[in-house]
Amino acid sequence: MLPSKINLDVVTPERLVLSSDVDELILPGSEGYLGVRPGHTPVLAGLGVGVLSWLRNGREGKMAVALGYAEILPDRVVVLAETAELAEEIDTERARAAQDRAQKRLSSQGDPQVDADRARASLLKAATRLSVAASKR
Repeated sequence: MLPSKINLDVVTPERLVLSSDVDELILPGSEGYLGVRPGHTPVLAGLGVGVLSWLRNGREGKMAVALGYAEILPDRVVVLAETAELAEEIDTERARAAQDRAQKRLSSQGDPQVDADRARASLLKAATRLSVAASKR
């Protein structure tokens, strides 16, 4: 018999960010987004930068996550992320400032002091955080 819910735990090195039973979730895998419903085949997936969203009793929740791993089991998903922030926890001014810094670094393309890959990653993280924060308004 298939489980009716999925126990979702999202953990960072600092804290347990979320522990909840959910109906389904979508997480940003390193190779693209991955949908998970109760009874999913066991998978260990790399985590990318993006929005982790879930449905619980018809209501959607979202958080910004970046890098790590997800262990997916038929009745449980454990996300071990470098960073994870619920929408209501995101400081939009700080995220905008990080986005501006990353854009400035990218616009100075011939500067040998600028690591373009790192600047693009920072830009993606900031844009994700702003998108998640905006979804709560």
